[in-house]
Amino acid sequence: MYVLTIDQRGSSTDVDRVPGLLAALARLVPGATFERSVGDELQGVLQSPAEVVDTALHVLRDGHWYVGIGVGAVDQPLPASPREGSGPAFVAARLAVERAKAAGHVPLAVEAGTAGTPRRGAASRPAGSGDGAAGTPAAPPGEREAANAEAVLRLIGRLVQDRTAAQWKVVDALRDVRDGRSGTHGSQKAAAAALGITEQSVSRALLRSGWQEEWAARPAAEMLLALADGQTAGADGHAARTPSEGDR
Repeated sequence: MYVLTIDQRGSSTDVDRVPGLLAALARLVPGATFERSVGDELQGVLQSPAEVVDTALHVLRDGHWYVGIGVGAVDQPLPASPREGSGPAFVAARLAVERAKAAGHVPLAVEAGTAGTPRRGAASRPAGSGDGAAGTPAAPPGEREAANAEAVLRLIGRLVQDRTAAQWKVVDALRDVRDGRSGTHGSQKAAAAALGITEQSVSRALLRSGWQEEWAARPAAEMLLALADGQTAGADGHAARTPSEGDR
């Protein structure tokens, strides 16, 4: 499971943006429950890594939020309100959002949580290290996968955050004219017609926006989140979860 804790940046000098984001997430992830947890913070629980990636990148888009992603088990039965939820993934999400506040340009962090596992923080361990060789303590279950998912999401998040308003106009139009098949986006010709510009202008905007690179990297982030979830589930004595076609 995945718990997202999202905290507004600079809220003491800004308007309350929580209601607007809650409305946007209700449209983006139908069926998921996000709600204000406390103050200018909101929280939600997701089951699909694809939904996690969609949500995280949407939230990063306007630069107003810190994003913490916790991966791991949640206590069952899951309550209707995320505020009443508990379990390792909730603890991990709290640690993640606090780390996100010190993350620099892309304020996102991913933490793996397992019952009884000391928390060390994914950022404190380079991706791929801590395998137990040469006397080095092995990383807690799911930590390396979470660290790698974080690295990929920050790279994609950099592309998302650095897009100009004009580039977003083209990207949004391309997504709006998708042909109805899941994961397939509309043609540049259709987007150009919808915007009243040339196909060449659409092509240039997409090239500069990193659109193709984003969608090429999204499956890697989803796979790593699913692997982290599987590792934490196995550590807690549940069946390990591996990526499925529905997650991609």
